[in-house]
Amino acid sequence: MSPGDTMDRNNIEKIAHNPEDRVLLAKLWDKINAGIRRCIPANTCFLSPRELEMARFLFGDEPGLHTFGGYADAERKMLCYLPEYLEEDSLYEEDSPLVCLRASFFEGDTLNHRDFLGALMGAGIGRETLGDICVGKGCCDFFVTAEIAPYIQQNFLSAGRTKLHISRIPLREAQIPEPEVREIKDTLASLRLDSVISSGFRIGRSLASQYVTAGKAAIDGLPCEKPDKPVPEGSKVSVRGLGKIKLTAINGRTKKDRISVTIHRYV
Repeated sequence: MSPGDTMDRNNIEKIAHNPEDRVLLAKLWDKINAGIRRCIPANTCFLSPRELEMARFLFGDEPGLHTFGGYADAERKMLCYLPEYLEEDSLYEEDSPLVCLRASFFEGDTLNHRDFLGALMGAGIGRETLGDICVGKGCCDFFVTAEIAPYIQQNFLSAGRTKLHISRIPLREAQIPEPEVREIKDTLASLRLDSVISSGFRIGRSLASQYVTAGKAAIDGLPCEKPDKPVPEGSKVSVRGLGKIKLTAINGRTKKDRISVTIHRYV
């Protein structure tokens, strides 16, 4: 099946890998299809890259569908349906289905992504209502569904022992910090997933292969258990327990017929 297939609810059975996928896809179908039938805006909850890929196959090339996470390179995004009378820029307006909240705190306190995610989950916030969490110095901008925003503003008052001041800001004013990366230049025999992981994390290829076959690796958010899967240029590879890398550039062949690459390791 290709993304261009006609929309068909029965495709859920072909796409879902487990009962949880089936339930999720059914919910996505009901929300988006209701908007399409009534010609009104509709949106899903926040989805992971893997969930977005399943949704892409479910809805195909249906006109009016957009993915939106609050900024261009967001990892977690909503699937949104906009009728013909609305432009994509309308997703940034006051009545957007998502909101950016800024948590301000004392700069001397060092908080990270895990601190904020743990505190939000501890406050009873469901993961599906949370988008990306962007931590900077003295503040953290994070994206949530419009429905849950008032609850968070009233109840999310601290992360651990650090007091927070929560305010709503326009989506276009969100501060997205540049990720810290370590650049690695290397040559590879091939662009196999285990080779890229071996180079990016400085581990043996056999160990890299074990991580992959154990189901701990993903390419652009999509789980992959095949060590020989080719990694496209620009792809991000995450390995549970090791971190995340990006195959930033493929620089051609060397005189010894190896592939010259540039890899960024996120630190």
